[in-house]
This record gives sequence, C-alpha cells and structure tokens, in this order.
Amino acid sequence: MQLVVARVGRAHGIKGEVTVEVRTDEPELRLPPGAVLATDPPTAGPLTIETGRVHSGRLLLRFAGVQDRTGAEALRNVLLIADVDPEEMPEGEDEYYDHQLMDLDVVLADGTEVGRITEISHLPSQDLFVVERPDGSEVYIPFVQEIVLEIDLEEQRAVIDPPPGLIDDQAEVASSKDDEDSSKADD
Repeated sequence: MQLVVARVGRAHGIKGEVTVEVRTDEPELRLPPGAVLATDPPTAGPLTIETGRVHSGRLLLRFAGVQDRTGAEALRNVLLIADVDPEEMPEGEDEYYDHQLMDLDVVLADGTEVGRITEISHLPSQDLFVVERPDGSEVYIPFVQEIVLEIDLEEQRAVIDPPPGLIDDQAEVASSKDDEDSSKADD
C-alpha cells in the first residue's frame, strides 16, 4: 500500500535542499537517508533521499541528483509516497494510518448512524474526519479524544459523542444581544 508521507516545500539554500511538510508520525522510519519514494506527480520521481536534517524546526531533505536550487524548486508541492505493508500498525496504541480510517462507519454512542469517513484532513491544529452523511451532505468531525470515543477496526466503525451543533442544528447560542432583545420586548 502506498501512503503520502510528506509534501515538498520550498527550496532551502543553493545546494538542492528542500523543506518538507511531514505527513507521517514516523518520519525517522519513512524518510531516512537511502529511502526511495514514489511521487505525485509520478514524473517527478522516484526520489532517493540523500540527506536529511532538522533546521529551525523544519525537516530539510536533499535528494540524489538534485544539486542546486533550481532542481530543488522544480520539486515544490510534489507529494512523497512510501510503500507500506497494509498489515503494519503504528507503534502507538491510539494511532492509525489514514487507510485504516477510510470508509469507517461513524455512529453516535447510542448506535445512531451519522455517516461514513470519506477523507481525513490534516490541519495544523488537528485532524478532521470528513464524513459523508446518508443524504449526501458532509460533516466535519475533529479527530480528538473528547469527540471520537472509540475506533473499532474489527467492526469498521468510529463511535463519536459530538457537542451540540457539530452534526445537527440543535446548538443553543447564548448571546448578550439575545438577552437585550428579550428585555426590550418586556418593556
């Protein structure tokens, strides 16, 4: 199975290094020197990692055959893809690969159907499940412990306890403007 493990950012310096946006919890396993990665678009690769280092909190990579800034700039926005055994599990107990979460049924704690995970969106602050509801609409569920109570890979489901308003229109909005409007109506 192929997994996107990083996206190439901008060139760094003049010797062919690039910044990368890491999209794996295991960069030391997926992005070591010597790793050969497929690419999207395929015409950009495959790429072999020659060196890697962290600079100011960002991972910098240099690929074999890319010796200057021009070559590095040509790789901007290329996705780096690693081959992973589909049976392989992440090291952490509550960690999952995207392919394990795709197509899981999403249900409330009482068993009520919410929909099916069609995409996982990796944002800087947290990951989101994009859930397609039975009516075809989409709802976004933050993948946080307070909302996602359980991931059951055997049953192929994710159990959630969303706050009011996340998946329905039942949210109560408390606002001082509402209080002012109701007090004016009493006058």
